[in-house]
This record gives sequence, C-alpha cells and structure tokens, in this order.
Amino acid sequence: MSATVIDGKQVAARVQEEVAREVAQLKEEGLTPGLAVVLVGDDPASQVYTANKERTARELGMHSVLHKLPATASQDEVAELVQRLNRDPAIHGILVQSPLPEGLDIDAVVRLIDPLKDVDGFHPENVGRLWLGQDGLVPCTPAGVMRLLQEYGVDPKGKHAVIVGRSNIVGKPMAALLLRAHATVTVCHSRTVDLKETCRRADILVAAVGKLQMITGEYIKPGAVVIDVGINPVPGYKRRIRGDVDFDSAAEVASLITPVPGGVGPMTIAMLMANTVKAARLQCGR
Repeated sequence: MSATVIDGKQVAARVQEEVAREVAQLKEEGLTPGLAVVLVGDDPASQVYTANKERTARELGMHSVLHKLPATASQDEVAELVQRLNRDPAIHGILVQSPLPEGLDIDAVVRLIDPLKDVDGFHPENVGRLWLGQDGLVPCTPAGVMRLLQEYGVDPKGKHAVIVGRSNIVGKPMAALLLRAHATVTVCHSRTVDLKETCRRADILVAAVGKLQMITGEYIKPGAVVIDVGINPVPGYKRRIRGDVDFDSAAEVASLITPVPGGVGPMTIAMLMANTVKAARLQCGR
C-alpha cells in the first residue's frame, strides 16, 4: 500500500474541539447555540443518525433538542413544527432528517426552513449563495471534504478535480466548492461516456455515486488524491459498510485516500456542529 490514509476521525475531533471553544466563548457572551433535529418515522438508520447529532451537540455545550413525529405525520404537521422552530429564538439550526416517510415532500419542508437556520445547507437560497460565491451555510459533507483537503495540504488551485455523482447533497455542492477553490472541475454521472478514462485524468477524485466499490485502481491516476464519500452496506454482513472505492486497489495507486468507515463520515457531523455555531453568529450579528 503506497497511499497515505486520510484520518477523518482525527480531523473531525479537531473541528469539534474548535467548535467547543467557540460555543464556550459565545456562552460567556450570553449566547448558547441551539440545534433542533427533526425525526419523522422510525427508520432505524435515521434514529441512529439523529441520536448521534443530538448527543454531539450536547457534548459540545450547545442547546440541543430532538423532535420526533410518527410515520403517520402529515405534511402540514411537519410544516407546522418547522415553522414553530423558525420562530424559536433558542434554536439557531434546524435539521430535518432524510429520508421522510413515503408521501411527505422533503423539498417542500426544506424550503420552509429559515435560510439562516438551514444548517444542512439545502435551502434554495443557500444553494444560490454557494454557486454565486457568497457567504452562507454550506452542505456538511462537501464542507468536510474541503477541510480534509486543507488539513492534508492539498490545494485544489489549478488541479483537475473529477466528481463521480451529481446529487444535490454531495456532487453539485462539491463541484461548487472546488470551483471556488480554483480547481478545474468535471462532474460525471450515469450518462458519462468512458468514465474510467475521465477519472484517470483527475488530480483529485471524489466518488459520491452510491455503488459499492465501483471505483477500482484502474480508474485512478498515479498520485491522485481519492476522496470516497460512499456509504454502502456489504451484502451478507449486517453492520459492515464500504465505500464507492475499492480501497485496496486504489491505495496502490493514489497518494492520499479516505477509508470507509473513518474518512469523510465523521466530518459530516463535525461540520454540522460548525454550521450551527455559524448560524448562531449570523442570526445574532456576532
């Protein structure tokens, strides 16, 4: 194995230490950042994710609340809760856990969130600010990737970055952030012709397609930085996950690579905490 493994747990811990210091400072000034997490239904994975987010916020000294609604909740009931949280001065960040139960429109719910409290960074106003290069709340996973690159001394300026996947959650905002950092960006998807050859031209390769170990060493330019955003269950194992990249073959070619688990994943919650503090500052003019 030749690649250096990027330690997302270590960097996430550093981010959380920074957040804890900021929270302590704000509390001395009379401001306690508040995060509200909304869980609709009883999806097991969502229950774990929301519990982790709420617990982390409390550990960092924030005011944290978890609102649970039954899977039978109506669109109007979810909307009423979001609007109530918009009006709550103790809440600075609102996160509605996806996916919502069948029949509920997550896009409509996101549009109801006050853009200044949209700590997921998915509200159309924040999406627009990102693409316009303006300050705002940025989606947590792509922001976490940028922090990992920074921590490991990777400057995207002038480099060719290839993103496999064009989702609104990762692929598109990842492209915007890399463009902002002066990379030349190519976004690949299911209609891309000769995906392997396109990937092999990347100095920075971000895999965010949601297909188990699809990207092998053959897709990677020698010395490239490989960022694996995928989280895929491994057939036959209840709790084992792997990424979109075949780690063993990719690590023989890349210079830097993120593992799954332990790479990008820990950064998502860390950047959510950072976004909550930023949201509190924006709302209170700090």
